[in-house]
Amino acid sequence: MLYELRIYHCMPGKLPAVVARFENSTVALFEKHGIHQVGFWTVVIGESNADLYYILKWDSLDEREKKFAAFQADPEWVAVRNKSEEGGPILSSFSNTILTPTRFSALK
Repeated sequence: MLYELRIYHCMPGKLPAVVARFENSTVALFEKHGIHQVGFWTVVIGESNADLYYILKWDSLDEREKKFAAFQADPEWVAVRNKSEEGGPILSSFSNTILTPTRFSALK
């Protein structure tokens, strides 16, 4: 099992728009494409309270490549992304890291 930690660094004041895009559209599109989420978090105390953290679960890198490519090419996703950015970009940058659990991790 692999886990992908994705961090979205939002433009000033745009965290609510990013959260709304996930809540109202992106999560359902993930489900449509068989993309499994572990969870989503915002920052209460930390480096930036304008970030959205989330983790996706994958069986393999091959699965990730295929499912994420299909999601990104989905016309419904393209329309949702374009609509959410009509007033300008809502993300300043993002990062992602692929993680593998240790033998002693509670989450396998």
